[in-house]
Amino acid sequence: MLRPAWPVSLTDNSHEQTTMSPTTAPPAPTDPTEEPRSAAPTNGIGDRVFSGLATGAGVTILALLAGVAIFLMIEAWPAITAAPEDIPGGEGLVSYIAPLAFGTVLAALIAVIIAVPMAVAVALFISHYAPKPIADTLSYLTDLLAAIPSIIYGLWGIAVLGPAMVGLTEWLADNLGFLPFFEGPVSTTGRTMLVAGVVLGVMILPIISAVAREVFTQTPRGLQESALALGATRWEMIRMVVLPFGKSAVVAGSMLGLGRALGETMAVTIILSVSGGVTFNLISSANPSTIAANIALDFPESSGLAINVLIASGLVLFAITLIVNMAARAVIERQKLDG
Repeated sequence: MLRPAWPVSLTDNSHEQTTMSPTTAPPAPTDPTEEPRSAAPTNGIGDRVFSGLATGAGVTILALLAGVAIFLMIEAWPAITAAPEDIPGGEGLVSYIAPLAFGTVLAALIAVIIAVPMAVAVALFISHYAPKPIADTLSYLTDLLAAIPSIIYGLWGIAVLGPAMVGLTEWLADNLGFLPFFEGPVSTTGRTMLVAGVVLGVMILPIISAVAREVFTQTPRGLQESALALGATRWEMIRMVVLPFGKSAVVAGSMLGLGRALGETMAVTIILSVSGGVTFNLISSANPSTIAANIALDFPESSGLAINVLIASGLVLFAITLIVNMAARAVIERQKLDG
């Protein structure tokens, strides 16, 4: 016959007494009227101020961007609606802006093609190859390139780099003249689109290198050591771990540099020997101008509708820059999803 279990007394603390250490103090009595305190204050005045400042900064940037776009549209509208014969050149607004837009994109692409491989190589050398003293010095010197005024780059390009590249352009014309980029005739002064592109590449190199370097140094150390432990060489580790990790940074830095190259004015104005037209020849004296350089050259002496035409070309440059940044953002987001 089963006996009922002994009832458990509500005041029986034998279990707690057997598990409690002799040195453990009993819990302090709590005041039933005391309100529970939160772990951390929420929605404090500091949070509200920071949130308001951040929101205000974002709204201000959007307002400025919209204001610039509205200003350009209003000022460019007379040129957009003008008769073709009233536009400088007499062939219409599209015929006036198209060669300038072509020259702008061409110079910027040359700069990116030259700068991106060099910037990535410099970033990898600083982050994974050079000893720390050399890496710190080289980082400082590379970043210092961004502080040099653009007019100094232009003077360097026309006085030093241009004459120095005449021999190279002659070799390109003799050996690669079958390509439209190097068909010649070679400029004897060095004031060519190729020299302008090289100068722009040097100007945007520190931007791309700085962005890539910061992300390369943040590559997880465990992933790098794991690749090396599996027998990978340093280059194989960089190719399989570091470069995929920093791919989005390289793209972002490249787009930032491209935006800088698209809007560069003084260096291109000083270097290029402008003759107008659309040509892929990079080593001759017949070069298309860029939108920014054309505005800088013509704006002081323009009046009336000519000013509206220049502002319309600035609107095109604004649109090109906006498209480039939107494309860069789309590429970065796509890589985040793929990763």
